[in-house]
Amino acid sequence: MKSLEPPSCNMPAPALVFIGKNGRGQWVAQEQNGLYGGLFVSRAEAMKYALFENGHHPETIVELARTIELDTDGRLASIGLLFASGRRPVA
Repeated sequence: MKSLEPPSCNMPAPALVFIGKNGRGQWVAQEQNGLYGGLFVSRAEAMKYALFENGHHPETIVELARTIELDTDGRLASIGLLFASGRRPVA
């Protein structure tokens, strides 16, 4: 008899989503590879969006202490590498 892996073992890990404030005080949520993101009026709305987009994985959301600008060119991907081992979940 062949042993089967549970379906969750074959699924890729969800990407990191960074949230934080931009230079104008707006909240930003951005997936590490730039696949999705947006500007929000509150932290709660940024978190709600991030959770919806990442399939409700709060452990993959990282709140940045520094300012973050909405990136439409994919430059955030390199930041994700910095947090690979020491990210801080916020939810």
